[in-house]
Formats: sequence, C-alpha cells, structure tokens
Amino acid sequence: MRKWTQEERLIQSQLTKKQKPWKYSTGPKTSEGKERVSRNAYKHGGRCADVRKLSQKITEFKKQLTQLVCFIRK
Repeated sequence: MRKWTQEERLIQSQLTKKQKPWKYSTGPKTSEGKERVSRNAYKHGGRCADVRKLSQKITEFKKQLTQLVCFIRK
C-alpha cells in the first residue's frame, strides 16, 4: 500500500475540498439502474446464504479433522 507524505496529504486534501467530488456522485437515477446496483453484493454469489452456510460447515469440519488428527497422533 502506498505511503503518503505529509505534503502529499495536504495537497490531496486541498484538491478534494476544492473539487467536492461528493456533490457529483449521486448514484443511479433510473429505476433500471437502481435495480442493477441493488444486486451488487450478489454479483459473484459469494455472499448468498447458501455459500455462507457451506463455508461455516467446511470450517467446522476442518476443526474436527484437526482434532481427530491430533488425537490419533497421541
């Protein structure tokens, strides 16, 4: 990750205050655009409930497997 110098931070801060980018980022205006961005979190399916549940089960299985291996090695 890039390290900003104090001078660079000051310059960037001044530019941001001057340009006020937050005034221009209004998001989608049409109903189609709003519908499209409402699905952004589901774009790759990584956040759906089924995937989360499966991930939790895999994590639990890995823990149990580790415990079993440790028990067998004793």
